[in-house]
Amino acid sequence: MEQRYSKLTRFGAFGSVLAVVLVAMVGLAGRAPEAEARNYHSAAELASFRSGGGGEEDTARLPMGTNQYFMGSGRCAGCHGYDPAGYAGVTPDGVDVNVTDDWRSTMMANSARDPFWRAKVSHEGLVNPDHRAVLEDKCTSCHAPAGRHDKHMLGHGLYSIAELMDDSLGLDGVSCVPCHIQSEDSLGLHFSGKLIFDTLNRPLYGPYANEDIFGAPMSSFVGYEPQFGAHVMKAGLCAGCHTLITATSDLSGQPTGGSFVEQATYHEWLNSRYNEEAFPEIGISCQGCHMPRIFDGVVISANYLFLQPKSPFGLHHLAGGNTFMLEMLKEHKETLGVPATDVQFDSTIARTNRLLQQNSLLLDVDVVSRDADTAFIDVKLTNLTGHKFPTGYPSRRAWIELEVTNSSGTSVFRSGGWDEGYEVIGHDADWERHYDLITDAGQAQIYEMVMGDVNGDKTTVLDRAAVPLKDNRLPPLGFSTGHITYDTTLIANVPVSDTNFNHDATNVEGSGTDIVHYHIPMGGQVGDIVVRAKVWYQSSPPKWMEEMFDFNSTEIDLFRSMYEAADNTPVLVRQAETVDVSTGIDDLRELGVRIFPNPVRDGHLVITGLDGRVLEVTVHDVSGRLVARRGANIGPRWTVELPPVKGTYIVSIRTRERTFIERVVSF
Repeated sequence: MEQRYSKLTRFGAFGSVLAVVLVAMVGLAGRAPEAEARNYHSAAELASFRSGGGGEEDTARLPMGTNQYFMGSGRCAGCHGYDPAGYAGVTPDGVDVNVTDDWRSTMMANSARDPFWRAKVSHEGLVNPDHRAVLEDKCTSCHAPAGRHDKHMLGHGLYSIAELMDDSLGLDGVSCVPCHIQSEDSLGLHFSGKLIFDTLNRPLYGPYANEDIFGAPMSSFVGYEPQFGAHVMKAGLCAGCHTLITATSDLSGQPTGGSFVEQATYHEWLNSRYNEEAFPEIGISCQGCHMPRIFDGVVISANYLFLQPKSPFGLHHLAGGNTFMLEMLKEHKETLGVPATDVQFDSTIARTNRLLQQNSLLLDVDVVSRDADTAFIDVKLTNLTGHKFPTGYPSRRAWIELEVTNSSGTSVFRSGGWDEGYEVIGHDADWERHYDLITDAGQAQIYEMVMGDVNGDKTTVLDRAAVPLKDNRLPPLGFSTGHITYDTTLIANVPVSDTNFNHDATNVEGSGTDIVHYHIPMGGQVGDIVVRAKVWYQSSPPKWMEEMFDFNSTEIDLFRSMYEAADNTPVLVRQAETVDVSTGIDDLRELGVRIFPNPVRDGHLVITGLDGRVLEVTVHDVSGRLVARRGANIGPRWTVELPPVKGTYIVSIRTRERTFIERVVSF
């Protein structure tokens, strides 16, 4: 194994919230004569294309400008956006799949407009004002790459949030050019926002062979040379932003020399069976899930009717798991300057929900055994993603809700419900520990990462994060504590006694599963019960906001107003239900009655578990003579003094449904 997968603290730096940085897979398609693009267009058309025209009516809201190394997405939309002629960017069935409109309503496109991110950057700067300039520069390296990296590459120093707010290319978020000019050299070797770009000869990489590219229009109109780049389809393209190590400061703001892994989605993928490098026959790259390929032919550039469809085509859906923020961006798009329509947001939200609900987890619930005292229930989760679930920024969490109801629909037990404030009921003051066994409604299994500061106290300030107090997020299939990336993908505070966390039935590591055992008090309930298990997901939990909302700034106050008005209902990821049928009491164990000792050595026989269902208890000797009797409602425990005569005695316990017989030997 190469050392590139671990010891990443050398790249550690101050960090921030990151969107899911994935690859865009577009190149110009079709074989065509080697002629200049200008030969195909009038002077008016050329002027329109060079200004980014040619797309939908609202395309002008996308930035058209350029800086030294990058250009705005509006310049790409003229050819790769909506085609009024209906020729490019559509499937043979007429479904519009144009790159620009699929991308513009994603978290990627709006990474620099995300009000939570802006508030969090402000929060970090208020906690440690001396670090603000470095923090803002680091945070924008992934959230505003076209603005921040252009300034760095020109040697002009740190990039600030104030500069971002006046920079249309920075506000363009994770846009076309920053993905398509990343260098294949050192791919997967640099992290924490260190992105390497190819600028010599201004290449723009895509997935199609050079001989299949009609490159003259791009060269002429936007000044980039389209080229084949196999690396745009590799997970390593996402590594620069999806492994982030932050430097640790103490509570006075002094650097400790330590570091903290804020997120390591790329390394989680490396430490899984989805890793294409290690498992080329079965692996799936980031793009394989977040930019699903279709094999219908798609013409990928408008304005050239001789271009032929290309296959496969990578849909620029870029769906993650953050529907809460997508809804907020949609609701406040005018305030935030978001260049996307409600319809486009609705499409991205639907894709995000589909990814969460169909491609994230499997859920099984099983009533292992049951008596009148206790129901023994197992809930099993299986991670279907190629990384931890949930992954990314540490605010994200998932949890299990388990509810048992009787035949009349009355709740017998509920763990993991949530209240009107969108908080998990019974959540401990700071953080809820990991459970293998749950016996009380005040306990809930929450899968999350909890950050701790230098004193071991919970914190949501990334600049203070020193250790993971908890990381029980569900590992992916094939995940191993012996993998070279484990230093960046730790499991924290999952007890070693929980032998089925990421282990199969034979104790082999890497199952990508967890089984939570519930021992539920039944209180004498013996009829049918319905068991419902649900897994909920939340990207912006209330407890995560508490520390930040103690501060005030323009960004924090704006986000607070949006947050308090928002519907933070968790997303239902999966649910499962089973009915346990029990029409009566099958034996004394199910009734909850215990008779002991047996055999009796000192003449004292004890009967416990007697409740209102027991109408009468009698003890007879083998000749049928009554030795002792008690009626109903005398208490749960009865001690019987047996006669000194050794032998066998018959204990009869009568309920309304039946009489149970137990033989006891005395000697």
